[in-house]
Amino acid sequence: MTRPTLHLLGGTALAGIPPDDARLLLGQSKTVALLAYLLLAQPGLRQRRDRLAGLLWPTLDQAHARSALRKTVHIVRSGLGADAIVSFGDEEVVIGPAAPWCDAVEFTTSIEAGRLGRALELYRGDLMPGFHLPECGEFDRWLEEERAAALERVVAAAWALARECEESERLTDAGGWARVAARRAWTDERVLRRALIMLDRIGDRAGAISLFDGFARRLRSELETEPSAETAALVARLRSR
Repeated sequence: MTRPTLHLLGGTALAGIPPDDARLLLGQSKTVALLAYLLLAQPGLRQRRDRLAGLLWPTLDQAHARSALRKTVHIVRSGLGADAIVSFGDEEVVIGPAAPWCDAVEFTTSIEAGRLGRALELYRGDLMPGFHLPECGEFDRWLEEERAAALERVVAAAWALARECEESERLTDAGGWARVAARRAWTDERVLRRALIMLDRIGDRAGAISLFDGFARRLRSELETEPSAETAALVARLRSR
């Protein structure tokens, strides 16, 4: 039997189960949140039900929050299989063998194993972009931290590949990975300047200026601001040569 697949990077999608079941699971934000948390927060470790209840239903008293958690676990098991979430007594649960393959989990595993190309291939965008649980501040903080950590890993991986390619004189590939780093961390001008310097160093000054021009347009369009004086001075030096 084909294992279901859950995509959380760049958007949320579930495949490998009947479409009606997928719509039911993805149509309820608490179900998605529970799956994401069990898959990504201390994966493989048991989570206490009272902890999950308080995380996802903080405005309910403990009895009603635990009841809501039981219903959500039932929905997950109905759509993915009884072993998608495994219970240990009445107090603990853990993600089980019937849980879907998840791109965010595979991404983290690939980074930790040094499979940087695979990790960058998986990272299609932010973790669960736009996802938000009203009145669940602790969950939202956890998710924001996970998003930021994933982005940091992507940028670090891209730079590691860029340096590796430059050292082995695969300059086109080095420039490509430098662009990936700058575009993923597009609001971080330190990363942008580092990419501009590398592109200039490997002989692609035109590519550096093009990368900056695209950044400046996006900055004006989305944030209504201008590049910093330090970045502008660097680009002026590149243009003057």
